[in-house]
Amino acid sequence: MPHRLARPQVFLALALCAVTLVAALPNAVAAYDWPAFGGPNAFTGLNLDETQITPNNVGQLHRLFRASLPDIADGVPAVLTGAQMPGGAAARDVVFLTTRSGHLVALDAHSGAQLWDVQHGPGDCKINKGSSVCYTTSSPAIDPDHQSVYTYGLDGKVHRHAVADGTEITDGGWPQVVSLKPYDEKGSSALAVSTARDGNHYLYVAHAGYPGDHGDYQGHVTTINLGTGEQKVFNTVCSDQAVHFAPKGQGPNCGAVQSAVWARQGVVYSPDTDRVYFTTGNAAWSPDKHHWGDTVIALNADGTGANGNPIDTYTPANYDDLDRRDADLGSAAPTILPMPATSAYPHVGVQTGKDGKLRLLNLDDLSTQGGQGHLGGDLTVVNVPQGGQVLTAPATWTDGYDGAGDTWVFVTNNGGVSGLRVTFDSAGKPGLQSVWQGKTGGTSPMIAGDVLFYATSGGVLALDPQTGKELWRDRDLGGIHWESPVVVNGILYLTDGNGKLTAWGL
Repeated sequence: MPHRLARPQVFLALALCAVTLVAALPNAVAAYDWPAFGGPNAFTGLNLDETQITPNNVGQLHRLFRASLPDIADGVPAVLTGAQMPGGAAARDVVFLTTRSGHLVALDAHSGAQLWDVQHGPGDCKINKGSSVCYTTSSPAIDPDHQSVYTYGLDGKVHRHAVADGTEITDGGWPQVVSLKPYDEKGSSALAVSTARDGNHYLYVAHAGYPGDHGDYQGHVTTINLGTGEQKVFNTVCSDQAVHFAPKGQGPNCGAVQSAVWARQGVVYSPDTDRVYFTTGNAAWSPDKHHWGDTVIALNADGTGANGNPIDTYTPANYDDLDRRDADLGSAAPTILPMPATSAYPHVGVQTGKDGKLRLLNLDDLSTQGGQGHLGGDLTVVNVPQGGQVLTAPATWTDGYDGAGDTWVFVTNNGGVSGLRVTFDSAGKPGLQSVWQGKTGGTSPMIAGDVLFYATSGGVLALDPQTGKELWRDRDLGGIHWESPVVVNGILYLTDGNGKLTAWGL
């Protein structure tokens, strides 16, 4: 009899242990944040922290919620885990979105319930002082202190709000002026944040012009020290003037126009080089006049150059042809690639553009000729495999799950999607080899849990990044413009042209 009683007790104990372990698994997974467009991992669109979604279970994704927004959010969500709520309420995971009409919206990350909503503009702002209302396609950024969130306003300012209840912070220099001509200068790109090598935190704000390339706009980047509130301005034409240009006749200005900074990811920070990189659109290239059209620009992390110029540049030898054909190099910014020890160039970025090329660049010496003002110097140039111009941000990945450890680049555009492997010659010089292509086009991709995600008009897809094989798809979405997915803590988030935020989970 004692032995007969012992066996069910053992089984019961084991069953209780199993239930306890299963129940504890979700809590055992370390939560993390997605502070801005490119995430925390060197702005690569690569989520190294995701462990819940995998190639084996991504097919089980199902809709968790669909939330209505005040307007279309034509960008990417930022996600904060464990945000402190007012009045001693329990901490919540929060999704932040910036809408085209200047709303900053906070929603519960698990239910989609709106927590708060503030708006900055458009007011009386009209594009090029015409009849169309100003708008933005920017995305928000979360402060490294986890207490505040930043958004681009249609009043030409960046605003800082408390994550808990949306209260605007108006001391310490906030809100910060980033454009004196918001009717001509558009905030197209996502806001970006970095923690530089010296420990300072910076916010980067890029400016472009509205479609049609009209008006008195000069592409520029404003860098704000989040500790002191001090800002630096770098103009991509007339770069010797480190100021916000005023309307003509009302203060400092530049006779050259355009040269927009409009890539989806805006400004990219590399912790390895402690520099920021961004790329300009069509305009004059004339280093002696401090004009930097169709150029990849490198600055110090605090947004400063040297003697009125960038600290380093890359300009294609055919820059003049790009300008004439409206084939902006600046439709994308550099994506930083993880390089193996065998590479002769430890810090490499991939730059694409409207000309349908992919260029590998040495981030330590962009032109490989020492400093700014040179032409050419790319390590390799190949055609985008599916053809067509690229207006999206490429993503990168290292295929650790098969043991090979190769570096990959993924490119999406209207023509489709492609996966390319980084190769090396006998001297360790990197190149690009096309491995697979898909015919379904879309917006900026990201990798999370060894799965490639991207949005297409009316849907979102998950692919095997090594083969391009479709692993999962949801076709029940509104139209897609710049909207792109993010995966954070086992949840996939995506906005659409119907003014909705949809979330999927396992």
